[in-house]
Amino acid sequence: MCYNLAYMSKKRTSIGRFIIFLFFLTLLIIVLYQTFRLIKKEPIISPIPPNEKVAVNIFSFLSKKKDPDELKKLIKQKIGLDWKNYSILVVDTKSDFRVAINDTEMFTAASVNKIPILAALYIGIQNTDIDPDTVITVQEEDIQDYGTGSIRYDGAGSTYTIKTLARLMMQQSDNTAAYILANHIIRLDTIQSLLNEWGMTQTDMINNKTANNDVYKIIKKIYQGNIANPAYTQEMLAFFKDTEFEDRIPGLLPKTVQVYHKIGSEIGYMHDVGVVVAPSITYYIGIFTSDITNEKEATKLMAEVSKLVYDYIK
Repeated sequence: MCYNLAYMSKKRTSIGRFIIFLFFLTLLIIVLYQTFRLIKKEPIISPIPPNEKVAVNIFSFLSKKKDPDELKKLIKQKIGLDWKNYSILVVDTKSDFRVAINDTEMFTAASVNKIPILAALYIGIQNTDIDPDTVITVQEEDIQDYGTGSIRYDGAGSTYTIKTLARLMMQQSDNTAAYILANHIIRLDTIQSLLNEWGMTQTDMINNKTANNDVYKIIKKIYQGNIANPAYTQEMLAFFKDTEFEDRIPGLLPKTVQVYHKIGSEIGYMHDVGVVVAPSITYYIGIFTSDITNEKEATKLMAEVSKLVYDYIK
C-alpha cells in the first residue's frame, strides 16, 4: 500500500510538470506566431486618418526602450565636425519622444518657405475664396529666372491652373510658381498673419527666415488635417511625395516607407523637412544646415542621418 501511494504521488508530479511544459510551449508558439504576423504585416503607406484606431502590439514590452538622449548622441557622433551649423528635430507623432538639436535656431528658409504658401493657399481653397481650377497666365515680370522648376523655361504667356502651380511649387520647387501664388493669389501679408496666429514666431516670409520647431508646427497641422478637409489634405500631401529631390531624408530609407517632405536649397544652405510614415511609427524629421561647401557630401550625410534616426526609432 505504501508503494502504491509513493507511485501515485510520483505520477501526479510528472503529470503536473507535463502540464506546465505544455503551457509554456503554447505560450512560445503564440509569441512566435504573433511576431511572424507583425513581420509580414503590410506597411502603412499613407497617412492614418485622425479617427482611425491603430492596432496595439501586445509584445511591445519586448522592444528596446527608445532614449532621446541616446539618439541625440548618435546623431552628433554621425555628424561630427562635418557641419558647423545645423538643426535637427525628430518628433514621434504618437508619443512624447523628441530629439531636438538647435531646434529654435533661425536659418534662411530657402524653399522650405513654400510650405506656408501651400498651407495658406489651401485655407483659401477650403473657404472657397480661391478656385484651384482658375487658369493663370504667366507674365514676364513673374518669371524667377534662377533655381529649380520648369515654368521659367516655358516663358511668359504660358498658362497653368492654381492647383498645377501648387504642385510644381512643391514637387519641382518651382520658384516662379511660388512667386505667383504668394504675391498674386494669396499675398505675403496674409500668409504671415496666419503664421503669427499659429505661433510660428520665428518665421519671417518677407526675409525668408524660419526655425525647425516652427516648420514642425505647420507640417503637423497639414498632416493631421487641421488646415483643410480630408480630400484637400490628401491633395496637399500628394504634393510632398515623389518630388524631384528624393536623395536627402528619403535617400536611404526602405522603399516601403512613405516620406512627405520639402527640401530647401540656397548657396551655403541645405534643408529637408517632413513626415516619415513607417510600418510601426510616424515621425517628423527636420534637418537644417548652413555653411555648406560640398553639396554632394552634405546630401549624403543628410541621408545617413535620416537612416540612423529611422533605424533607431522604427
